[in-house]
Amino acid sequence: MVFVMVAALAALSNAVVADPAGAAPLAALPVPVVHPIQVTGPPAERLNLIILGDGYQADQQSIFLADVDRNLAVMWATEPFRTYRSYLNVYAVEIASIHYGVRCDPDGRVRHPDGTIRDTGQREGPIDTKNTALRMIFQNGCNDPLARGTVYGAAPVDCASYADAYPPGVNPCETGNQAHNRILDTYVMPVLGIPRTSQNVQTLAIFNTFTYGGIGGTSATTSGGSPQGPLISLHELGHSLGTMADEYPYSSRDVIRPCYTGGEPGSFHHTVYTSTEQMVADQQKWWRWLGEESLSGGTIGLHEGGGTFPCGQRRPSEHSIMRWIGFDWDQIGREHMVARLTGMRNAGQMSLRHTALGTVPADGVLWVETGHPRYHELLVTWSAGGAVLDTHGSRSLDLGSLNLPPGTVIRVEVRDPVGPQGIDWVRNPSDGNTSTNSGYNGPRFVQSREWTVGEPGVTPEPPTAEITASTMTSQPVAGDEVVFVETSHPADRVLNVVWSLNGSPLPNPDNSRNLDLGALALSAGSHQLAATVTDPADPGGVSDRVEWTIDNSAPTAPRTLSTPLTTLPGAIEHPVYFDGWDMLLQPQDDLTSYAGQRHVVGQLRLDHDGWFNYFGFPERPMPSSPFQFRHSGTNVKALTYGNLGTGGLSRATFEQTLPDDHPSGGFIPGFGTHLVEHRAIDPSGNIGPADSYRATVLPGASPACTTTLTGRQNRVTASTGVTCLTNAQVAGQVTVRAGASLVVRDSTISGSLVSVGAQAVQLFGSTVNGAVTLTMTRQDVTLAGNTFNGAVVLAGNTQVSANERYSRLAGAYGPMLVGNRVNGALSCSGNSAAVKDFGAPNTVRGAKTGDCAAL
Repeated sequence: MVFVMVAALAALSNAVVADPAGAAPLAALPVPVVHPIQVTGPPAERLNLIILGDGYQADQQSIFLADVDRNLAVMWATEPFRTYRSYLNVYAVEIASIHYGVRCDPDGRVRHPDGTIRDTGQREGPIDTKNTALRMIFQNGCNDPLARGTVYGAAPVDCASYADAYPPGVNPCETGNQAHNRILDTYVMPVLGIPRTSQNVQTLAIFNTFTYGGIGGTSATTSGGSPQGPLISLHELGHSLGTMADEYPYSSRDVIRPCYTGGEPGSFHHTVYTSTEQMVADQQKWWRWLGEESLSGGTIGLHEGGGTFPCGQRRPSEHSIMRWIGFDWDQIGREHMVARLTGMRNAGQMSLRHTALGTVPADGVLWVETGHPRYHELLVTWSAGGAVLDTHGSRSLDLGSLNLPPGTVIRVEVRDPVGPQGIDWVRNPSDGNTSTNSGYNGPRFVQSREWTVGEPGVTPEPPTAEITASTMTSQPVAGDEVVFVETSHPADRVLNVVWSLNGSPLPNPDNSRNLDLGALALSAGSHQLAATVTDPADPGGVSDRVEWTIDNSAPTAPRTLSTPLTTLPGAIEHPVYFDGWDMLLQPQDDLTSYAGQRHVVGQLRLDHDGWFNYFGFPERPMPSSPFQFRHSGTNVKALTYGNLGTGGLSRATFEQTLPDDHPSGGFIPGFGTHLVEHRAIDPSGNIGPADSYRATVLPGASPACTTTLTGRQNRVTASTGVTCLTNAQVAGQVTVRAGASLVVRDSTISGSLVSVGAQAVQLFGSTVNGAVTLTMTRQDVTLAGNTFNGAVVLAGNTQVSANERYSRLAGAYGPMLVGNRVNGALSCSGNSAAVKDFGAPNTVRGAKTGDCAAL
């Protein structure tokens, strides 16, 4: 069966000691508990991720485990972890801390009675006296409100006073690194059976705070409660596992550095090249990927800024998780990360188990056990004396059926088809396996073994039929993954494997240990899969069986949008807003086949610009806080989120104020029409279909109403102030006097609408049956989502810009005519600038004249 590692469990102590920092008695610390989250193979042959908790008190461990699940859910939804999940073992370690939180947390929050500290809303400020298990501390967080680097710190203040809380022999004044090493050596590595210093061990400490923070290295850290916490984890693993550098444009968030002027950076994903043609000619850096559509949005090329500089160094993609957390790795990062996963970090070797090398009996059976990516199979090729054998990719070779003479060399090659002729994830063809040069012909992706055929005389083995490893059974498998089993290996025969779906046998002509569920075209819903192994030497005798639930139900991410000015008609939802909008996603899935509550990942994509992990919004409660889209984003601690303008969703805030002639300047706010897609990824890895909508964002705002009219009206005259018609039905004409304003929402005007010299005229989602004449307006004409059954005249109106930067860089705009239906003629002339539809075209049935002729 699957490899099972026994958790190091221990009963909690009931001893009580006094807390020197407070009046309440302090329970003695319980022994750390190791939870094998997923164990896919021997730790010596896997990359082992060990997740440690810090700042979680004894009664907060369920919060820690929920944070672990959230972190892993995002990891398993992100390539290449999604595909190479079975190449990792994962363990979570419950470690109780004396105090909750983190030392010098600049936004420290007070613990709520229910155990949470993340969304209490009550701040306790940066405290330097917290005593937590791993001594986590925000570097300079007691002085810097923007502190984000969180490291294993020195011994806590007054540490000796807490000696009685620790087990005998433990130094209460140990540093964070010493505590980390002691806990691993004492509780974790005995479970794994390998030393802590093994190159295939990666730790991730999750610390208990809502504050954004973390750091990379072989001992990476991340915030457990921050909305972006799981994304910080991936970014930091990009550093520690992937040896990647930061691509963001700052060293300190709020400090603008001068442009980089040094030589070619050592980082494989930064360069000083300014010409893609020259990069291709020189065959340097990411030249093989230039011009490709980036996985994280845009086109792979030379994008200004990176390596903590705003300019001078260039990166492959506009986005990427190494620049702004939330996006995926682009192809350059993914190419490198998959090599680090398959090669177990620095080992540089793809794991392969096999028959002992040397001389083998001519009537024996050879076997190999390969890795198992979730969505494709490794290629296994056998040859005898240099001639390739037709084995249909079998992991076993029965020499007895080949009648080979002694001395024949048998060779097997196992290849991960990641190259351009396969899944096209790795384009570097080299046979290297270094941290910066791991090609698809290298040992991280290709392994071969050789044996010499001897004389016949294999020793028959007694009946056996054991499944020794398999795809995880602890949770459902995805509807399109490749499920596998490994079996015991008698020396003289190959065991039989029978696959069955919902109780019915499936064809398996090649006796394969792999089953591609994606090729079965399964119906939606849940299915039962089983693999049974039998021994041909003992028909009807010994057997072994493993079962899975297949989750072939698509997860969803229903949305709730903030209230718009109006919604335009069309095949997909199309609201209109001033300045921006909010979107709440509620990712969900049928979790009946899962043990306990599981995190479902939500993702969004703006204007086809790379999928972005949905996390609510920074500094807002989870999961009820919607994501905020704004024309220039929202500034949170010198970082900008939800930006609709140039540069994408995330920015360093200072980038938007750089001079227009700066290499990274020229920011244009994102007024106009945007496409948003959103989807969900469930715990088994199913990616749900994307839903989508459009949203048009206009500059400006509606003036505050001084008079509001609803219901039936005969005639309306707006003489002064701001007259608002809301859900009104006007039988006659509406007139707007000079200096007055009119705002009409969801109303009907049966007569005409005449305005001369008004301050502002706005109509949203309304119908006007008579003619519309708007002339000499002083500040604003905004017409969106209306139906005009008569002629419309817009003449001599002045549109005052609501955003100087937009008008300066994108061009001045006149009256805003957005997504309307005009059944009569449309005439536009003499306005301060041409009428603009902001990407939401109008339908005009009559003649179009003046500058409206181009609409």
